[in-house]
Parts: sequence; C-alpha cells; structure tokens
Amino acid sequence: MAGLDLPRPSIADALAGASVALVLIPQSLAYAELANLPPYLGLFASAFPLLAFSLFASSPYLQTGPTAVVSLLTFSALPSDDPAQLPRLAALLALMVGVFRFTFGLLRIGRVVRLIALPVITGFTSGAAILIVSSQLPRALGLVAGDDGVLGEAWQALTSPADWNVQSILLAVITVALFLGGRKLHPLFPGVLIAVIIGIAWSLVLDYGAATVADVPEGLPPFSLDLPWDEIPTLLAGALVIALIGFAEPVSIARTFANETGTRWDANREFMASGVANAVSSFAGGYPVGGSFSRSSVNKLAGATTRWAGGVTGLVVLAFLPFAGILEPLPRAVLGAIVLGAAWSLIKPRLLIGLWRRDAYQAALAWIVFAATLIAAPRVERAVVLGVVLTVALHFWQGLSVDRSNQADLVTVTPTGLMWMGTDDTFTVALEEAGDGTRNVNVDFAQAPFIDDATIQALRDTKRRLAEHGRSLTWSNAPKGSERMLATLADAGT
Repeated sequence: MAGLDLPRPSIADALAGASVALVLIPQSLAYAELANLPPYLGLFASAFPLLAFSLFASSPYLQTGPTAVVSLLTFSALPSDDPAQLPRLAALLALMVGVFRFTFGLLRIGRVVRLIALPVITGFTSGAAILIVSSQLPRALGLVAGDDGVLGEAWQALTSPADWNVQSILLAVITVALFLGGRKLHPLFPGVLIAVIIGIAWSLVLDYGAATVADVPEGLPPFSLDLPWDEIPTLLAGALVIALIGFAEPVSIARTFANETGTRWDANREFMASGVANAVSSFAGGYPVGGSFSRSSVNKLAGATTRWAGGVTGLVVLAFLPFAGILEPLPRAVLGAIVLGAAWSLIKPRLLIGLWRRDAYQAALAWIVFAATLIAAPRVERAVVLGVVLTVALHFWQGLSVDRSNQADLVTVTPTGLMWMGTDDTFTVALEEAGDGTRNVNVDFAQAPFIDDATIQALRDTKRRLAEHGRSLTWSNAPKGSERMLATLADAGT
C-alpha cells in the first residue's frame, strides 16, 4: 500500500462517525445472530476492524462492519456440528477472507470481482434476502427456531399462530415501523436506536416472556489467534465466496459515491483495506465484515468528509464495549426485526423482472441464481459458484458485438451482450472508431444489461475528444442502476 496518506479529521467526521455508530451497535448484534453466532461477536467485529479500515481505505464514505449478506454467507460457510466451536471457526473464516482480499488488492487484480456479473448479484441478493427474512420470522414471532431449515422453520412459524408471543410481535412491528418509517422522515432518523431503547425498557418493566440477548460480556475482546487451523480446507470455498461477494457491494457503494462527488477511488486499495479489517476482526474474536450501503449512506448524509469518520465509528463502539452489558435485556424479537427491516431493501423484484426486457440470457442467469440460492440453503455459496460458472460460460458463448448505424451527422453505437473486463476492449475500439470527430455519437444501451468502469472511461475519453471537434456524445436506454455513473460524464470535455 503506497503509504497511509492520512487525511486531516474534522468535526463533521466525528459527528458522522458517531451517527453511524448509533446504527451499527444494534445492527451488529442482529447480524451476528443472523450468522448463528453469539450476538456480542458483532460488537467485536465493529470496533477495531473499523479503526484498521479507516487507516487504509480509499473511499471517504465507505463504512465497513457486519452486514446482512456477509452474515448469511458466514452462516452458510460454518459447519454446524459443534456450536461451541463456531466463534473460533468464524474468526478463522474472517482471517481467510482477509488474506484473500488483501492478496487480490496487493496483486492489483481488484477487477476480478467483475467475474460476478450484475445478474448474479441481483439473483443472489434477492434470494438471500428471502432467506434472511425467513430466518428472522420465528424470532419476530417470539419462537425458537428448530432444525427444519430456514424456509421450513419460517413456514412452521407462520402456520403456528397459537405459539406466537404477542409482546414479541408488537416489538417487532414497532421496530420495523421505526426502521422503515424513520427513513422516510429523514435518512438520519435514529429509528434502530429508539427501537432498542424501547425493547430494553419493555423487557425490564414488563413481564417479557420470550428470549432476550442475555449474555453480553463487557470489556475489550479476548485477542487471540488460537484458531482451529486444521479446519482451513473446510472453510476455503466459503472464504473465497465471501471475499468476492462481500466485496461486490462495497465496490458498488464506493464507485457510486466517487462518481457522484468526482473523487478518486481505488478498488485494489479498498480490497487491501478490507483484507486488513477482516484480519483484525479475526484477531479481535469477530467474524467476516464487509461494506454496508445503509451505513455508508448515513455516513455521507451526516457530513463525513474523510475516511476518519469510519475510525470514529470504531472508537465509539470501542468506548461502548465496557458498558455492553446494558444490552442483555434486549428482546431477540427486536434483533430479528432489525434484520427484517434491513433485508427488505435487498429484494429487487422489479430489477429481476426488468432484466427480461433487456436481455433474456441475463434474466435467465439471474433467475437461475435466485432459485439456486433458495434451493441450496443454507449452503448459499454454491449458488454463487454456479452463477460465476454460468457467467463465464455465457461470456464465451454470447460475447459482445457492437453495431453502428449512420444517419446524417449522427452515428449510433449499439453494444449487444455482456460488458465486462473480457469485452471492454471490443467496446472501446468500436467507440473510438465512431468518435473520430466527423459526427455526433449516440450510444444505445438497450441491448446491454449493465455497464462497468471501463465503459464509463471509454465514454469519458470519447466525449472529451468529440468536444474538441465541436461534436457531442449522448446515450440512451441506460441500464438500470447505471444512471448515477453516467451522470458523472456531464462535465467531461467541457
């Protein structure tokens, strides 16, 4: 890593970091439980890892820590035959994820994440969201999950109203209402924090008869690398999938913010920073961490200007650890509802359905991964592997073609197929030939399901070159989700 290049912190960073910590503390408990781990391990994964990440990260806004998707992948990667070993296995898994990510960044192959195409991510996250919601339904209803599988337990819970706990349901409804409704009032509304306070007060004052968090140790994590090293082969595939899938979301987050603000962002450096954060999480007794879109958005909206905001978040969590015992009365129904609220936004039916209008192959890929995620549960990493294999096969089979049509002083460029690192040169060359300065250029993306950074760079270069000749570059039928990336081209060449 080419130096730490530490920015100067500001008061705005401190306020933003503290605001995120108020969301992260209860979320970290909920996400650890989603990973089938003791809730307090989420706190261990939210203090020192964030401090380490802030030293090396590239994006000033990206917030790392426990996330819903990474927690589900962690749950799927850990063997369940010995629950007492799960914390140590989770710490080993975090270390392996850290090694993978750091290595990818060190070798400057951050673009490897593009092997996981957008349809794979869309299908997987939508399927994962359904599994996440299903896993938390028993808790939200005040029940204890059994051994019938995630979907089976959810169905059992929904069809057993006689066993529901009314207090748990009320707390779950209040939590989801505060979580989702608070966001509509204002993005910085502390709905999760208020829900936790209500839950603790309810548990202490009233005769709450369902499960609570119960055991939350106070003080610093028990730093150790006494890990079950002989389990490395068992965790290898899961660690690799988490290293890639868990990085796909922060790549999207950081890239979006960088495009919006015009700041530079380095995927390889982000890979290395995330690798360090995961290694530190392992040492601190935590589990794998990734980038959070919701907390990163809160961080940006709260006024963060440098990556020190993430460091402040870690410091606040660290300062809270000696007092973490106050969370012991917190009903688990509240934790389940927090996860329900967070996972709801991951379900993307419009995007899944919309893919059929753009490209049948991409739609089929997304729906296959979606179905495989549900069928393979809890081993959801297998669906990701299947998606990557199908993506590579589809790349070689379908490829990318670029058509050109001339009309008066306008040439229309229409890419058809997948735009990824294996076909970037095809599009770039075609665009360079069209943008020779003799005509205006329009790029019609109707047959391209998504675009990547190389596409944006090619468009930016062509737009600048055309502007020198008094010509213009426009585009139409922008792929869903790419509007912000394309909007950054507005000033290129002016």
